[in-house]
Amino acid sequence: MSDPTSRRSTPRFFWLWAAVWLFYMAGPIGDAWRRPEVWERVAGLTAALAFCVLYLMSFVAARAAMRRTGAPMVLPSAAWRLGVMIALTAALTLIVGESGLTALVYVGVMAVFSLGPRLAWTVVLSAAACAAALPKLVPGWDGGIDLTFAVLVAALAVWGVTRVVQRNAQLAEAREEITQLAVAAERNRFARDLHDLLGHSLTVVSVKSELAARLVRIAPDRAEAELTDIQRLVREALVDVRAAVSGYREMSLATELASARSALDAAGIEAEVPLTAEAADPARQQLFAWVVREGVTNVIRHSDAKHCWIRLEHNAVEISDDGRGPTTRPAAAASATDASTRAAATRDRAGHADLDSPGHGLAGLRERVDSAGGTLTIGNRDGGGFVLRATT
Repeated sequence: MSDPTSRRSTPRFFWLWAAVWLFYMAGPIGDAWRRPEVWERVAGLTAALAFCVLYLMSFVAARAAMRRTGAPMVLPSAAWRLGVMIALTAALTLIVGESGLTALVYVGVMAVFSLGPRLAWTVVLSAAACAAALPKLVPGWDGGIDLTFAVLVAALAVWGVTRVVQRNAQLAEAREEITQLAVAAERNRFARDLHDLLGHSLTVVSVKSELAARLVRIAPDRAEAELTDIQRLVREALVDVRAAVSGYREMSLATELASARSALDAAGIEAEVPLTAEAADPARQQLFAWVVREGVTNVIRHSDAKHCWIRLEHNAVEISDDGRGPTTRPAAAASATDASTRAAATRDRAGHADLDSPGHGLAGLRERVDSAGGTLTIGNRDGGGFVLRATT
């Protein structure tokens, strides 16, 4: 694991890395020191030192901005820094002569590091043109083809570095976004699993407890059996929740079919349920188990059905009943003044689902089927009732 202290010290002393390259300024500083007039020495040294300090400050600021946002500094800040550096370069050149043009290399570097590409290369080419033209125009100057080359090469090298830094910043931003999306997807998956698990289990427990309450006086033995079954269901629900939390839950279609048969019988609904899951493709059975669980839960909770049919095919599962079937949102519920009252009224009167706005269970089931590359169909059954069909 990396040391936090070392991570903090790198930006803090980064200016030392930039300062190393200022040794090229030794020429202008030495020429300023050798000027015959005192005021020339003072002005030349002041301009050279001010230029070096401003260069370091600008370099560190530009690097911080690029690491933070992946883009150069804000234009006003970059422009005034670069403008002052150009002014100091002009002053130094007027005082010490040709050696002052060395500062143009740093002007080009800072332009590339702190400005946008078009403006930066305009400054670089202007600096290179000055380095090439002024020695030919000023008497006594030797000519600076090497300095022109240095301005262009230094700017090109820094341009490559800035591309790498920007790409790294973009990659870091993309990784952060991917992490956030993964967390959101896992949160949705976990919420969907808990809804499917607890919705079904609590529905069956509720139905069986009502049945046990009715039987406690007329058939105590049957009531005791139902209470024992409720205890078993609660224990299984706890195991399922723990498994879902651990991320290792596996659904069994055969188990869900047996559970559906028991739950429908307890709810007083005559059911036709396959005895085995052999008709379904083994690769699809876990998905079909979720469909059976959600479909049977809806039948028990919403349908007022007398019969329920579960049919398995190699690549499909279908749950149908002869209940009220899906409906649209009723006007009576829409006229209620309280939002929660409207939602409750809609759920109570809408049968299985509101076709325009399906419940959380069906919405989660649709996401699960879609992610598996399948299709979930919800509609009316011929002869009345509800049909839920998943095909892959």
